[in-house]
Amino acid sequence: MVPLPYYLALGAVLFSVGMTGVLIRRNALIVFMSIELMLNSVNLTFVALSRQLRSMDGQLAVFFTIVIAGVEVVVGLAIIVEIFRSRATLNLDDIDLLRG
Repeated sequence: MVPLPYYLALGAVLFSVGMTGVLIRRNALIVFMSIELMLNSVNLTFVALSRQLRSMDGQLAVFFTIVIAGVEVVVGLAIIVEIFRSRATLNLDDIDLLRG
């Protein structure tokens, strides 16, 4: 059996990689995947702590997070596809659709 600190360390590393991707990269798809990686690292932490505490609360939170992430994927990809169709780029520095 793998000890709890290993799961927590893996979750922290995955969250850090995702945060780095959001802060450094300028491609909308890479930023979107980095956000998903951050959500999955939080899910890993919830499940690990839930198992350690022998409670289903963390796993229930993960279930709702996965549902919200699925909805986010659908809406986010639709927005990204529409921006690509109208601007022909996914570079976040070139996207200024919200400017008046």
